[in-house]
Amino acid sequence: MNFLISSAYAQDSAGQPGGEFGMLIMLAVFGLIFYFLLYRPQAKRVKEHKNLVSSLTKGDEVLTQGGLVGKITKVSDDKDFIEIALNESNNIVVQKSAVSAVLPKGTMKSI
Repeated sequence: MNFLISSAYAQDSAGQPGGEFGMLIMLAVFGLIFYFLLYRPQAKRVKEHKNLVSSLTKGDEVLTQGGLVGKITKVSDDKDFIEIALNESNNIVVQKSAVSAVLPKGTMKSI
């Protein structure tokens, strides 16, 4: 019955050339890819948004993350809130971080 099943023999244990060093290089390459494709662009966006929020002044026309367009009527430096006039009769209070863009002057009138 031994002719149906072939015998298995152990081979010499010759390790792969450059096994540990190759893994370190691959780990470093993945680290660089992660840094340049994910971390660096996100850090740049956060820095730009922080500069945008710190430069808000009264009279700026802004777009919020919720899609509201209005003109800043009051800036509260100590509480991180601003008051936005949507039109002559409606004012809202939002956090400064909710502003996604500062629009050019006259944008509200052209909408």
